[in-house]
Amino acid sequence: MNAQKRHEIFARLQAENPHPTTELNWSTPFELLAAVLLSAQATDVGVNKATATLFPVANTPEAIIALGIDGLKQHIKTIGLFNTKAENLMKTCHLLVNQHGGEVPNTRKALEALPGVGRKTANVILNTAFGQPTIAVDTHIFRVSNRTGIAKGKDVLEVEQKLLRHVPSAFKQDAHHWLILHGRYTCIARKPRCGSCIIEDLCDYKEKTELA
Repeated sequence: MNAQKRHEIFARLQAENPHPTTELNWSTPFELLAAVLLSAQATDVGVNKATATLFPVANTPEAIIALGIDGLKQHIKTIGLFNTKAENLMKTCHLLVNQHGGEVPNTRKALEALPGVGRKTANVILNTAFGQPTIAVDTHIFRVSNRTGIAKGKDVLEVEQKLLRHVPSAFKQDAHHWLILHGRYTCIARKPRCGSCIIEDLCDYKEKTELA
């Protein structure tokens, strides 16, 4: 895929959705970090239901520590792997208080040192909370990037590096959100909705489907 096609793809995605953002509910960097930590192998809808009861009670590291591990689990027990997630979130809260004055750090190194925070989560926080042009590659973005030809790669890191190299600078800040939403609602895994896709004519996918 050439640079002109990539530019047109992102121009169309931008025209359709000028201000894309995460579907997780959050209002502070810490709320976003907590929500992303809870979202692994869970839906954003499910996480939002849990944080709707958690955040009014505890939405800072100090407040979650005060809540205690059992209190935290009560709020997030509807989410898969909630025991492990509660432990990681509690450990993260202690580290934030002890090493960062209760604030979420805005560097990759510091974020990835937090329990349960890997490269993808760090990229989400850096991009969405701090406005850095990072691109977090999840299963949706990996699929869309390979299927369309925007950035082909055999693993998420290769796809991320190619996206950072090939996505035009003007679109890099929001590319993560456009691609994940496109993968979630249009370029879905089993039967992509090609007939209703605004970039169908620009996509390299050979096995295009009829309008679903």
